[in-house]
Amino acid sequence: MDSDLQSIQEARELAERAWRAWQSLRDFSQAQIDAIVDAMAAAAQQHARRLGELAVRETGYGKPEDKLKKNLFAAQRVHAAIRNLKTCGIVGEDREAGIVEIAVPVGVVAAILPSTNPTSTAIYKTLIALKARNSIVISPHPSARNCICETVSVLEEAAHAAGAPEGAINCCRHPSLPGTQELMRHRRTAVILATGGSGIVKAAYSSGKPAYGVGPGNVPVFIDRSADLAKAVADVVRGKTFDWGTICSSEQAIVAELDLKPSILEELRKNHAHFLNPTEAAQLARTLIHPEQFIVNPKCVGKSPQVLGELAGLVVPTDARLLVAELEGIGKAHPLSAEKLSPVLALMFVADRKAGFEACSNLLHFGGLGHTCVIHAQDDAVIREYGLRMPAYRVVVNSPSPWGSIGLSTHLFPAMTLGCGAVGGNITSDNIGPRHLLNLKRIAWENRSPELAPVPDTASAEPRWSPQPERPASPAAVAPVPVPPPASTATAPPDRSRIRGLVERILTEKGLNPAAHPIPPVSPAAPAPTPPPAVAQGAPAPTLEFVCEADVRQAMRQKHKLRIGPKTLITPAARDLGEQEKIFDSSGA
Repeated sequence: MDSDLQSIQEARELAERAWRAWQSLRDFSQAQIDAIVDAMAAAAQQHARRLGELAVRETGYGKPEDKLKKNLFAAQRVHAAIRNLKTCGIVGEDREAGIVEIAVPVGVVAAILPSTNPTSTAIYKTLIALKARNSIVISPHPSARNCICETVSVLEEAAHAAGAPEGAINCCRHPSLPGTQELMRHRRTAVILATGGSGIVKAAYSSGKPAYGVGPGNVPVFIDRSADLAKAVADVVRGKTFDWGTICSSEQAIVAELDLKPSILEELRKNHAHFLNPTEAAQLARTLIHPEQFIVNPKCVGKSPQVLGELAGLVVPTDARLLVAELEGIGKAHPLSAEKLSPVLALMFVADRKAGFEACSNLLHFGGLGHTCVIHAQDDAVIREYGLRMPAYRVVVNSPSPWGSIGLSTHLFPAMTLGCGAVGGNITSDNIGPRHLLNLKRIAWENRSPELAPVPDTASAEPRWSPQPERPASPAAVAPVPVPPPASTATAPPDRSRIRGLVERILTEKGLNPAAHPIPPVSPAAPAPTPPPAVAQGAPAPTLEFVCEADVRQAMRQKHKLRIGPKTLITPAARDLGEQEKIFDSSGA
């Protein structure tokens, strides 16, 4: 059988299987769901080391010990954060407002998994999906298929033993891009959790289904003069070398004032950093970053400094923990200013704090909008100013970035899918959890008067309408209105003429009075409506709804501009390239 056709057929079958399982899973009680989630977390902990070793052996990315830590983070810290969450039945009640909230699961979750964090992401996504009473179909990255499928088998066996229906947890064993696209578009799929490159995230958002896709990270680290320099540099090295830089929120560049340079360089030496001269840095950049597509070379992802040196033809000491290169600028002319997914760290030294903040912002604009940034400082005012200015939704303070952003060393919600918000082309800026995979139904009781009070309009004799205040400012502010006792227990008939007059008055104000605007009868022989005229030659092109990097490159080749508006969704890579090449026409915005 053709492998793509096999993958497409498998995606269809698993989506249907998951949907059938959800028919019973959606009616489970909180106790039943919690028992299933507890069992899966326990099984994941038991197999965490084996699964981490399997991931490194299959993908060649990262370190077994750090893969173990990530698996335990998902099985322990994520589990602890969601264990007491109410996700079944009534989950909230406000008696004073008269509102009751009921959790409703969304259905089948299509989870797209990466090769950089394969087993830990499988554990995390399965736990949060089942916690919200959803079934799940996992589509692995082809280069991490075996370790992901093995992880899913461990979770599925534990869940089934704890009472989960057959088919609640599924894994595509013949993954391919066509199969993944079929899964995302399938009629049974309710929501997509996409983790991976920009292509798969774009496909998720283009599928027509609700999707949580995350953007790239290009994390800048500002080291302020008020920082504990020794701890700050040690934290950066710990974060950058964790699993050899495969977490998207790992540090990418240190930015600091020029007079701190000698101290920072000394601290980096103490932490076994290997410094590259300009020639060596350019040589590494050519090996690490693809010059045309401007993406990280897969052969370099998650590799040690020694392996990177070997690939680039450099001599790297055996005790080096990371490679460091000083930057002279930001952008495509300086490839090491981009996300590197490896233990390669850039350095930028600037005149003052203002220039440092600007450099950090520029790094985020170059490839990490909305994701994560870091500051090491003791001055609370500086920390707050940095947080206010940075276009990132996680501002980690005095901590290694990977640990802080995912909620390991901070009280952010523990997660391995980190939203980048609208600025990063994502639907949310949250760390994703079970609450993002369910809807809330609300029961609302009437508890205030629907009457509206007229407010005089100085520009017109006719009154406009606004809601009455719910409560007077003080007991003496409004005199009590006497309510006469009812003459009898029978309900008085409504004043229909008064109601009709009120309705007609409101409709007239809004231009909707049927008496004033009679609807002409429809003639059976009425001619068909005339289609809108085609865009004349030379007229401005239509405003685009979505722009990716491929669209920008095509426009560059054809030497025309892309017309965008305020609602156009533009991927970060497309925005950077389009603004650099002046491809966008926003005259209609």
